[in-house]
Amino acid sequence: MTDIHDRTSPPSGPGGPTRDGDGDGEQAGREHSYSPLRSAVAQRVLNLQRDYCADRPYAVAALARLRRGVGRQATELPELWGLLGMEGFHAQHFAQWQAPAGEEAAERAERAAHIAVTLWALHQQSERTVFMHRSDGTSVGAAVRRLMSGADSDEGIRKRFVRAGSASTLDVVAQRLRELVVLFRAHESPVPLDYGLLAEQLDQWQRPGGPPRIRQAWGRGYHAYRAPKANAVPPAEVPQARTETSPTEMKEDE
Repeated sequence: MTDIHDRTSPPSGPGGPTRDGDGDGEQAGREHSYSPLRSAVAQRVLNLQRDYCADRPYAVAALARLRRGVGRQATELPELWGLLGMEGFHAQHFAQWQAPAGEEAAERAERAAHIAVTLWALHQQSERTVFMHRSDGTSVGAAVRRLMSGADSDEGIRKRFVRAGSASTLDVVAQRLRELVVLFRAHESPVPLDYGLLAEQLDQWQRPGGPPRIRQAWGRGYHAYRAPKANAVPPAEVPQARTETSPTEMKEDE
């Protein structure tokens, strides 16, 4: 049975609102209209990526720990407590509904946040010049479409996307999303993703009737994507980007 306080749906359907990004001025004012989970995950990742790109040791160490959680269950790694944004989720849920999240809602949120934040850590690895999370509504489908260049290799990318959409369990979804994130990370130009939106969609995926709604949202993002114009704002770059490998980065990648 769904908990009476389990009311974390987005304001405009399973895909949430699609909004244009605004670079480094990302999103503090937007979070208020999002679900507690989406807002909390987005804020946690935003803070971590800013400090990671500034080469702050705590953030470099945090990303290394988060990457060890990729492909693992949310219950397996106590070392990730405090890194996934769950404090923010519970605080915002209580502020919104004047009651704590029920056990079912909390467990769904924990699983969704774990997958989303650990995948972001994989996506951001060793990248100090571009933010790979942007709270601009970029869905998995839109990011996949951005990878495509009209070459023969596009079919292989599309098939991976179809595999992710046709996954029958959350564990399989996570595994196939990881394959896509590896492609996003390896692409010659940055392919960021809205990881707050991803967490929200993974939470919804676990609800009754959730998988078809999220498949529909991903498919819509894929079909509706339009390449940015030549004079459009590029993905958010880190101010005063570093061009040399820092000692911390060398350590991190060992």
